[in-house]
Amino acid sequence: MNAIEVHNVSKSYGKVKALDDVSFSVGKGEVFGLIGPDGAGKTSMFRILCTLLVPDNGKATVDGFDTVKQMTDIRCRVGYMPGKFSLYQDLTVKENLEFFATLFGTTVEEGYDSISAIYSQIERFKDRKAGALSGGMKQKLALCCALVHQPSVLFLDEPTTGVDPVSRKEFWEMLATLKQRGITIVASTPYLDEVRRCERVAFLDQGRVRGIDTPEIILDRFADIFNPPGLEHDKADEAKDENVIEVEHLVKAFGSFHAVDDISFTVKKGEIFGFLGANGAGKTTAMHMLTGLNQPTSGTGRVAGYDISTEYEQVKKHIGYMSQKFSLYEDLTVAENIRLFAGIYGMQDEEIARKTDEVLERLQFIDHKNDLVGSLPLGWKQKLAFSVSIFHDPAIVFLDEPTGGVDPATRRQFWELIYDASARGITVFVTTHYMDEAEYCDRISIMVDGKISAMGTPDELKQKYNQPDMDHVFTYLARQATRNSD
Repeated sequence: MNAIEVHNVSKSYGKVKALDDVSFSVGKGEVFGLIGPDGAGKTSMFRILCTLLVPDNGKATVDGFDTVKQMTDIRCRVGYMPGKFSLYQDLTVKENLEFFATLFGTTVEEGYDSISAIYSQIERFKDRKAGALSGGMKQKLALCCALVHQPSVLFLDEPTTGVDPVSRKEFWEMLATLKQRGITIVASTPYLDEVRRCERVAFLDQGRVRGIDTPEIILDRFADIFNPPGLEHDKADEAKDENVIEVEHLVKAFGSFHAVDDISFTVKKGEIFGFLGANGAGKTTAMHMLTGLNQPTSGTGRVAGYDISTEYEQVKKHIGYMSQKFSLYEDLTVAENIRLFAGIYGMQDEEIARKTDEVLERLQFIDHKNDLVGSLPLGWKQKLAFSVSIFHDPAIVFLDEPTGGVDPATRRQFWELIYDASARGITVFVTTHYMDEAEYCDRISIMVDGKISAMGTPDELKQKYNQPDMDHVFTYLARQATRNSD
């Protein structure tokens, strides 16, 4: 008997058909991938299988139990990690684990053997609040919470989005040990290296299954989506030789802990500068100083000509910023979001109107200008958020993991926007956990233990460390970390 059976399942939200006559099965103990672009219906499918949604049509079973008629039986047998961590940020590690054990009518002690291999890695932080953990630590805790009641089926909805490559590899090694215990695993992921770790995958697109097979066959069959052609990029013009970011001996200390420990570098006008590092390496802290959100403990820095220690309000006016958690207002329309942010940057009505039309035309959003942002697919939101962040033509735009959770084809479109901004003389300072994106940068720095461990063009770094690609370079350096970032 299969662990999961899905027969002709459909689900609509108003006029939007999230799932359209979907059928597939998953064998007991199989690692099965649900893959596809944002809005394909993956999360709706997870929620139906976890009995959190009822399908409009069709039938699904988990461990032989009907997802509608036998919800209670299924809930005892499944673990679920939703895309956004299900942890309570104000509870400690131990309190989160105890809470989830109680939900399933068990105790941490009873389920300890099933989580010991994973929990032992974070148990010494049991009194730390979940909100203070790094991405990799939250991931391990969320997995423990999903496993504490010893489920037979584990559902993982993009569990590694926003997590660095080394932590992602460790996570999938943990999943391999769970498979050895006979647990069935169904996972969605935008990372191709993780797709390849599944035994079979179902490719969902616009609510329909377009193919089910081994990862190699599906990735090859739909190469236009999963492996789009590379981008050609004219490197930053040597004539633009002025520095727009200058950092010397920058330090940020929290008590005796140096999150950023004596870093120095420069970035030129129009350059695409990749700022990489494992979770906890110090890059977010460094970015907060460069964007005027935090002041350094010591050292100096100038951004767009302004001192980050004394002129941070001026810094904020002359940069653009896009965070991983998008800064758009979901209950405003596309046009209203553009107008709001343009007004914040002090632009005049006539200029706002003219540039709004230009942006909508460039994004091919003309027909969607009055759509609520909350109704847009993730990839659309990202492109809009980026366009809003450079709407006022800043000297520099800071992008903090801007493409997290997005399929390769949509990420490629996003990078076309980045290249266009660079060609117009806007400096792009970007963090990313996608190492194929690191290859798109003019130069890269990699932080380890609060220091810049390496800097250069992608080709220079690959040659220096004798590695075939940036993923191997990053892993080689990140594994040399000595401090515990969590």
